[in-house]
Amino acid sequence: MGLLTSALARRLRNDPYLAFTRLPPYISLFCIIVGVVTLFLLPLDEYSRKTYISENALLPAQVHTYFTGSEQNIFRGYKRELEGLLKDSGEGIGKYGETEPEVSEKIQSILRAARLKVATQDYEYHSADGVHKGQNVYGIIQAPRGDATEAIVLVAAWRTIDGELNLNGVSLALTLARYFKRWSLWSKDIIFLVTPDSKSGTQAWIDAYHDLHPPSVQPLPLKSGALQGGVVIEYPFDHRFESLHIVYDGVNGQLPNLDLFNTAIIVSNNQMGIRASLQEMWEHDDSYGKRLQTMLRGMARQGLGLAAGAHSSFIPYHIDAITLQAKGEGWHDEMAFGRTVEGICRSLNNLLEHLHQSFFFYLLMQTRRFVSIGTYMPSAMLVAANFSIMAVALWVRSGYRAAIQPGTPGKKEKEKSDNSVNGVLERPLSLPLSVVVILHFIGAIPLYILNNVPTQFFAPAIYTLAGFSVILPVVLAFVITQLASPTAQHYLLLKSFSLLLLGLFLSVLATLNFSLSFATGLLCAPLSFVTRIPATDTQRTAVKRPLAVLALMNLLSPPVVILIACAVKNVSVTALLTELAFGWDVWGVWTPVVVWCVWWPAWLAGGLLVAASLFASK
Repeated sequence: MGLLTSALARRLRNDPYLAFTRLPPYISLFCIIVGVVTLFLLPLDEYSRKTYISENALLPAQVHTYFTGSEQNIFRGYKRELEGLLKDSGEGIGKYGETEPEVSEKIQSILRAARLKVATQDYEYHSADGVHKGQNVYGIIQAPRGDATEAIVLVAAWRTIDGELNLNGVSLALTLARYFKRWSLWSKDIIFLVTPDSKSGTQAWIDAYHDLHPPSVQPLPLKSGALQGGVVIEYPFDHRFESLHIVYDGVNGQLPNLDLFNTAIIVSNNQMGIRASLQEMWEHDDSYGKRLQTMLRGMARQGLGLAAGAHSSFIPYHIDAITLQAKGEGWHDEMAFGRTVEGICRSLNNLLEHLHQSFFFYLLMQTRRFVSIGTYMPSAMLVAANFSIMAVALWVRSGYRAAIQPGTPGKKEKEKSDNSVNGVLERPLSLPLSVVVILHFIGAIPLYILNNVPTQFFAPAIYTLAGFSVILPVVLAFVITQLASPTAQHYLLLKSFSLLLLGLFLSVLATLNFSLSFATGLLCAPLSFVTRIPATDTQRTAVKRPLAVLALMNLLSPPVVILIACAVKNVSVTALLTELAFGWDVWGVWTPVVVWCVWWPAWLAGGLLVAASLFASK
C-alpha cells in the first residue's frame, strides 16, 4: 500500500494536471459505488439497532384497558344507524368526499348525545381532477384534569386512503368518544374528527386549526390546545381482522417521532397480542432480504413524498401521528382495535412535554429494528459529493490551456485559446452561467403544465415532454453554436456550474428527504461522466457517436423514467400525475420541484454537452 501511494505521489508530481484531468472521474465513481454499497449494508445487525422508548413518561402497555363488554353493543348500534343512512342516501359519500347532510347531522347528534362540544367545517379544494369538497365534523372532550392547553386527536375518515368505505372505523371512533367521555383521567383534551376522505378533509382541518387555510376553507369555530399526537382509525370491512398495519410516512418524506411508532408496536404486540406490520410486509422473518425490502419500500414512499394516510397532514405541523389499519381475516374484533387505540391514547396522555427525545429521521427495517440518520446519511452525501468533486475538477481544468482537450479545435477556438498568460486562461463566465440559469427556468414549464392541465391531458403531456426532451438539447446546442461559437472552455464551465448546483441541491435535500436525494443522485450519476465528444476525422463517426450517447441518455430523462416506473409498477400514468398534482395543490408536496427544476435542467445540460458534438467545427 505504501509503495502504491508513493508511486501515485511521484506521478502527480511529474504530471500536475493528472489531479484534475484523470483522477476526479475515478474518485466520483468510487463515491457512487461506496454510497450504494453503504446503503445495502444498513440492514445488517452491525449497522441497524433495536427500537426502544426514549420518553419514559409514555409508559406503553402499563395500564389496564376497559374498552369491552357493553361498548360492543354501542358500536353495533352506531354502525346500524349509520349503515341505514348510507343505504337511504345511496352510500352518502361522494367520489371526492362530499357527504350528504343527513350523514353529517347524524354524526353531530351522536357526538352531542355523548356530551361533547361539536362543530363543523366546510372546505373546498380545486385540483386537476376536479373539485374536492365536503364537511368535517369534530367534537372535543375537555380534559377534567387539564387546562385546555394540550390535546390529542383521533381521526376516522369516511374514505380510507385507498378509497374504501370506512364504516367500522367511523363507528369505532364514535363509540370511543362516548367511552372516553365517561373517564376523568384525561389530562389533555381529546378531539374526535370525522372527515369525508383521507386526503383533503384532514388537510383542511389541520390548516384551519393553525389559521393557515386558504379562502375556500372555512375557519374552525371551535379549537383546543396544542396537538400532542394523533391516531387515525381505518377498519374498512365487516369481518374480524388478523393484524394491524401501521402507516407512519408523512408528506415530503417527513416522519413522526419514533417513540409514537414504538408505543403503537408495544401496545399492539405486548398488551393486545395483535401482530403489527409496516410497509405492507405481511410476512417478515427478520432476514436480510426482508429487512432490505422493507427499507426500500419505505424509501420509495418517502421519496415520492405523497401522503400515505390521513395522519400525513399532521406531520408538517410537528404533530406526531400514525394510521392504524385493520388487515387480513383473523379473530381480533373491533373491541381489540378499540383497546389498542385506548392504550396509545393513555400513553400520550402521560406526556409532560411534546415528543422530542427519540428520532425524527430514521429508516425502519421491521417493527423492532431501525437505522438512525447518522448511519444512513453518508450514502446520500457520497452520491451528492461526486457531483461537487467533478464540478471543482472541471473548474480547475477550465483555467489551464494544457488541461483543455477540445479535440480538433476550429479557427475561432484556436484564437481564443491563445489568449492566455503562461498557460493560464481567463474564464468566460457569462455564457455558461446564462445557459445554466435558463435551463433551470425552463424547468418551470413542465412544472406548471403538469399541475394545471385537466386530468385527461396528463398522458399526452408526459409523452410530449418525453419527445421534447429528445429534441431540446439538440436545438439548444445548435442555437448556442451558431450565436456564441463556444469553445471547449465554455463547455467545461457549463458542466461545472450544472454539476455544482446539482451537488448543492442534493446535499441540502438529503437532510430533508434522504430517499428523494439518494434516488435523484443515482439517476443523475451518469451526468458526471458525459461530456462533449471530440470531433473525429469522418463526418459519419462524428454524428454517430453523439447520437448513440443521446439515445442512451434519454432512457434516464425524467419523463421516460416516470413512464418506465409506471409500467413496472403497473400504475396508470394519469393516476400518478393526478396524485402528484393533488399533492402540489393541497398537501404542498415539492417532489415535482425537484424533478422538473433540479433533475431535468441538469439532464438537459448533460444532453446539451453531447449534442454540441454534432455541431463541432472541423
